[in-house]
Amino acid sequence: MDHRTLGRTGLRVSVLGFGCGNVGGLMIRGAPAERERAVARALELGVTFFDTAADYGDGLSEQHLGEVLRALRPECVVATKVRLDPAGLRDPGVAVARSLDRSLRRLGRERVDLLQLHNPIRAVGHEGEPGVADVLERLLPAIEAARRAGKVGFVGITALGDPAALEAVLDAGVADTAQVCLNLLNPSAAFAVPAGFPAQDFGRVAERAWRAGTGVIVIRVLAAGALSGDLRRHPIAAPGVEPIASGPDYATDVGRARTLMALVREGHAGSLVEAALRLPLASAAVSTVLLGYSSLDQLETAAAAVAKGPLSGAAVAWLERAWGEMAGGR
Repeated sequence: MDHRTLGRTGLRVSVLGFGCGNVGGLMIRGAPAERERAVARALELGVTFFDTAADYGDGLSEQHLGEVLRALRPECVVATKVRLDPAGLRDPGVAVARSLDRSLRRLGRERVDLLQLHNPIRAVGHEGEPGVADVLERLLPAIEAARRAGKVGFVGITALGDPAALEAVLDAGVADTAQVCLNLLNPSAAFAVPAGFPAQDFGRVAERAWRAGTGVIVIRVLAAGALSGDLRRHPIAAPGVEPIASGPDYATDVGRARTLMALVREGHAGSLVEAALRLPLASAAVSTVLLGYSSLDQLETAAAAVAKGPLSGAAVAWLERAWGEMAGGR
């Protein structure tokens, strides 16, 4: 397992991370023995980065991850998140402290390595989504206060929302990490896409983060499973998912994924899932790629894929032509 430095944090993290969210569902709905076997195997494979959130399973993800880590006692990097509702946005100091304390109790830890703001960021705040000024002047300072109290190692954001707003926050240099949506159906966080591309254009925000010294954590690398090319969901995976910054619905994402299967037929990757996992590694801006698992087999598949390293230049060139065809509606 290769490792990269997570921006200015200086933390060395595995290029494949362990996502504990609802999409894969293992850390929320998996049996206790299955959860422990998967984490133990991940550690054996060299995975060192575990990402959860207070929202995942209404706290079950943090609770279950905490149980496993207390049993295994590994040296690893643990990240969680805080999402502020409208009431919390009015008093972020109190809301962040309360959410973090609950997260620490569930995790059974006195400190987390990384606390990330989970809210999308807008140019001007509305309907529970904060604006740039609120993020810079009130929300991130509330997380920074937790760092000064010794409960948090580093401060991060979720880089979703308005691209210009994300750029403003990143350029301010106050976020140590950013979770960035990047996959074969929307590569725009790290690769140029043509005009008319059928997804939100993030304007290569991953590279902007990297230039600012911000560690880049990739999310939705399989577009919540759509890049399997299969509409069927694993029994413990979330039965339904809303796309993030890609197609209008999951079925559309699956259909677009199937149009990329020629990449595999032409020998650029062993499978579409493999290609999806290796694409972000072709960007020097990326530190780690999160994947949410439903089973131990999925972890093994992912580890074998990233062990092959970044996609080749020829594969990326093939994809750039395919992205052009997507933009043209062909």
